[in-house]
Amino acid sequence: MQFNLEGKTKDEVAIERIKTFEPPEGYYLAFSGGKDSIIIYDLAVKAGVKFDAHYSQGGIDPPELVRFIRKYYPNISFDRPEMSVWQGIQTHGMPRRQSRWCCELIKEHSGKGRVVITGIRWAESARRRQRRMFEVCQVDNTKRFLHPIIDWENKEVWEYIRGQGIPYCSLYDEGFRRLGCVLCPMQTPKQAQIELRRWPKLAEAWKHACYRLYEKRKAEGRESVARWNSAEEMWQWWLSRKGETKISDAQCIMFDNT
Repeated sequence: MQFNLEGKTKDEVAIERIKTFEPPEGYYLAFSGGKDSIIIYDLAVKAGVKFDAHYSQGGIDPPELVRFIRKYYPNISFDRPEMSVWQGIQTHGMPRRQSRWCCELIKEHSGKGRVVITGIRWAESARRRQRRMFEVCQVDNTKRFLHPIIDWENKEVWEYIRGQGIPYCSLYDEGFRRLGCVLCPMQTPKQAQIELRRWPKLAEAWKHACYRLYEKRKAEGRESVARWNSAEEMWQWWLSRKGETKISDAQCIMFDNT
């Protein structure tokens, strides 16, 4: 479907898109608390459409982000996965770029059978430039996605937020460009070190889970841990992202809290 952009601002076009694709049951709004999702929430309200907003809380998001959502978006549904990330590690291993089972556990199952509205944008990464404004989910054909601000540039995002006076998470003012899960495997080693210092309690929880996994697999006689002489060595290897597929800072998180 084509939209006439002539004479309209980008937020007006986005609102038109939201109105056009509104399903009878309303949208499932995937809310992360990041800069793009707060815009989507604002535009959905202005469009006057029916929607229910959901935040997938995996227990590994920055505490500042969680507090921001609770303060400014009290009506958001906090959805928890059936299994915690810490339990998942003992079953699936430490998540890595090539094995991001954590994304599926926390977020990708959300919105089944619904039209999911998101803040995905082409400007975020080369991979996202392949996305369409309205598309069917590749892993669940009962789910469809609408990305109303897919063609917005980064500067337009901040112009809208500041122009409309929309509150945003304070972490952006500290220099964080994206607000995904703490120690997400999609991050660079440099970013991982920053987050180790910034959120020591969450870092300790990750470390404890890694130690438990090492001891569990060692007791089982698993060859997968034979390369490390200790749990600490395995933990440092995971933080180093050695052997991982190279990834740019712009692609850090797959279902971002952008």
